Amino acid sequence: MGMQQRTLGRTGRTVSAIGLGTWQLGADWGSVTESDALAVLEASAEAGVTFFDTADVYGDGRSESLIGRFIAAHPNAGITVATKMGRRQEQDPGNYTLANFRDWTDRSRANLRMDTLPLVQLHCPPASVFSDGAVYDALDTLVSEQAIAAYGVSVETCEEALAAIARPGVASVQIILNAFRLKPLDAVLPAAREAGVGIIARVPLASGLLSGRYTHETTFAQNDHRTFNRHGEAFDVGETFSGVDYDTGVAAAQEFAAAVESLREAQGVECADKLSPAKAALAWVAQQDGVSTVIPGARSVDQARANAAAGSVGALGEDFERAVREIYDRNFRAAIHDRW
Repeated sequence: MGMQQRTLGRTGRTVSAIGLGTWQLGADWGSVTESDALAVLEASAEAGVTFFDTADVYGDGRSESLIGRFIAAHPNAGITVATKMGRRQEQDPGNYTLANFRDWTDRSRANLRMDTLPLVQLHCPPASVFSDGAVYDALDTLVSEQAIAAYGVSVETCEEALAAIARPGVASVQIILNAFRLKPLDAVLPAAREAGVGIIARVPLASGLLSGRYTHETTFAQNDHRTFNRHGEAFDVGETFSGVDYDTGVAAAQEFAAAVESLREAQGVECADKLSPAKAALAWVAQQDGVSTVIPGARSVDQARANAAAGSVGALGEDFERAVREIYDRNFRAAIHDRW
């Protein structure tokens, strides 16, 4: 079974069930060299990934520029690139104007070496922006001017997602969804399915917690957001470890790994060396009804290949789904379910 393919909402584009998030190729995850970044893009594409997600502020354009270089060298790779805009200035609703949108998209078009950007997402703007009709009018203008082919939003909360899904021009919604963040399953995914809006699932490994490789003693580089944003010092704390308490997350990740082990035993020896906790966590997100693509980050070729492999995992089944919900209910529901 090869990489599963999905339609990305109202863009009409076909994308791989596992995409690639490229925040780490710009900044905030420790340093990644240019050659390593290009190797990650290459390995992802070779493994069947056809969706790259970036933003104009990742490394102040570095991530976009690297992707632009890669696509220029591989014009037939069939990659859909989604970028984001809105965080080059203060998060003031008054900054979400057509003039700024033109400036920001012009910069991204230059970085990505594209006349028309396939998908541009508002980058977690202030909540009031999602209900401002003038913002959507400005985005519609960019489409009519062929600066962008389609637009979507990246959100922090389910309420913001639902406001965007109700707008007829919104092609996609990007939201945090993982085994430690289940709230989008309640209302957002059903609403997106009903409206034909794509769902791009980010932070699918809860900043790596769900890989099961972290311990209570694990430390991260000083320039890694898992060090400097653990309590929301730099941006929404929900972006770092999905907003869950780190030590609780480490313990819950061990429970998740045990559930994966039980699944492996149930499926027999053939599967035993293939389904890691990280692979199962990504496959679980990708298999939720309504998810278009899942965008784990990767800092190495091996990580890129391992992530992509989750797009060809067969159905994980009802017992595993039940185990995920039990782990969430026991460890996280009371603390975070109503926050985002």
